[in-house]
Amino acid sequence: MVKAIVFSDFDGTITLEDSNDTLSDNFGISKDQRLELFKELINSQGSFRDSFKIMMDNINLPIDECVEYLVERINLDPGFKTCLEYCNKNDICVVIISSGMRPIIQALLRHLLGNEEADKLTIVCNETEILDEKTGKWTIKYKNPESIHGHDKSISIDELKQATELSGYKVDQAKEKPIYFYCGDGVSDVSAAAKCDLLFAREGKDLITFCEKGDIPYHKFQSWKDILNGIKQVLEEGKDVKDLMQNHKH
Repeated sequence: MVKAIVFSDFDGTITLEDSNDTLSDNFGISKDQRLELFKELINSQGSFRDSFKIMMDNINLPIDECVEYLVERINLDPGFKTCLEYCNKNDICVVIISSGMRPIIQALLRHLLGNEEADKLTIVCNETEILDEKTGKWTIKYKNPESIHGHDKSISIDELKQATELSGYKVDQAKEKPIYFYCGDGVSDVSAAAKCDLLFAREGKDLITFCEKGDIPYHKFQSWKDILNGIKQVLEEGKDVKDLMQNHKH
């Protein structure tokens, strides 16, 4: 039976670089324009859904060529494999919840982890839709198009909490509630934070800025080594998750 569920963002969390930003900066709008869009989001102007669609719709590269480009440039966080191995051995389920797109995420995971490990992971994310077969023009197909998030991760987490099986693990959440962890780095992770017992937020990224502004408790991490250490403190040492929250008001 599952002891804990680790929900995690993908880009910039499991990986060191953000694949979508990389594509946008090199084949779409300029980096300056992208940063301006993100600045507006941090100041609560506009929506992630609309800003991200602008970024994706301006990428002038077929999706298969996007994948080829990214596979050569995106790196795994050095602590992720060790943490995943620990989770696999200790009945802890890892689920990827991403605002990115399935063809890119799956290809990168298979490249970085190998097909067998990658294909075990549950991935909840957006899809892509080919608009023109000749030119290869594509667009993002949002999981929750009616939401300002495009993919509302809080909805996905609520749905996953009802599941009886996740990534091959049996889950009986009515009988024994697992501890829910969430790992993220950016604006799209804010809606998920309230749904979990402990939020891990990557140091120096936009999610921490949001947490500080909104008084959202979090635990800062530099790599997945820190996340693994935090998980062990809760599950092996019996530490209260509140003791790991760096801005928690007691």
